[in-house]
Formats: sequence, C-alpha cells, structure tokens
Amino acid sequence: MSEYPGNVESPEVAVFFVGNKLMHDDGAACALYEMIAGRFDAAPSVRLYDVGCLTLDMLPYVDECDVLITVDAADAEGGEPGAIYRYAPDDLARTQQALASLHDLRLADLFETAALLGYRAQGVCFGIQVENRSPSSMSIGLTPSVRAALPHLFEALSAELAGLGVPFVERATGRCVAGPLPEGYWEGSQR
Repeated sequence: MSEYPGNVESPEVAVFFVGNKLMHDDGAACALYEMIAGRFDAAPSVRLYDVGCLTLDMLPYVDECDVLITVDAADAEGGEPGAIYRYAPDDLARTQQALASLHDLRLADLFETAALLGYRAQGVCFGIQVENRSPSSMSIGLTPSVRAALPHLFEALSAELAGLGVPFVERATGRCVAGPLPEGYWEGSQR
C-alpha cells in the first residue's frame, strides 16, 4: 500500500476502461478515459488503463491491487440508454444475462479465474447502457443518449474513488473531485 495524501494508507486501485471505439456505444468507456486523461490526475496508488477488451491478461492486476474497477458498456434487458449501473462480480454472476458486458470475458469471469488462483481483490464494475445493441457497421462515435450520460458515469467513478480515499484531482485547480461537476463542465470535450 502507498500513502496518499498525508499518512492515510491508500488502497492500490486499477481502473480498466473496457471497450471498442469502432463499435459505437461500446467505446463509451474509452471516451470517458480520454475525458479524464485530459483534465484529471489520479492518486499515486491509482492506475488508469484504456484496455480495449477485457482478457485474462489482466489477472496479475487482480493479485497486485486491493480494488479493481472496470468501466464498460453494458446491455441490460429493457435498460434505458445511458443508464449507469454499479455492480460487483458476484452480482453479475447471480443475474447471469440480466446485465452483461458486450465482451466475451466479463468481470465475473475474470474474478472467478483469479479466485481459483488464490488472488483476492475487491471488484466493482460500472456499466453504461448502450443504445445500439448490435451495430451493423463499424464507426467511431457514441449515440447522443450515451454521450450525454458520460458526465454521470464520471460522477459515479469519481465518487467511488473518493470513497476509497483516492479521489481524482483536477489538474487546472488542484482540487479533489468526488462527484458532480458544474453544469457545462464537459462541453466541448465529448465527441
């Protein structure tokens, strides 16, 4: 464990932004990563990764971290486009397909494999409901409802990190961020 700020012990955290920019709303986490990278710094014990697709290559991070957070597009049956979900690996495993990642390897799969290897880390996943469930062509860009919800996804992630004692820090002001930002804050930063 590292220290941040002062003498408070901080958890080691990895945040995986999962998605394919070429598949419309599946690129939501990648777009959020870019928004964050342009304006915020993470605590020294927090590492942010734009990983593309979640694979078993991420297993070592489960062993090295106290908390592993994934941010991904999700597809809940009947979900409202742009809705934000927070769930744990066990929640996802119990609900089966009620809330699924759009990728072959889900967070639950990663943690089940890690548990078999004796790795222990807390897991949290944030999902954003897609609008275009099965895009017929490859194209970069999010649907308007998902693009408009990205600030809410940021708020959920920043609140989670602040709750762990490792908030984002706004680069321009040095201010810790733990949730909502002023209206219009993200204008011009979303594609």
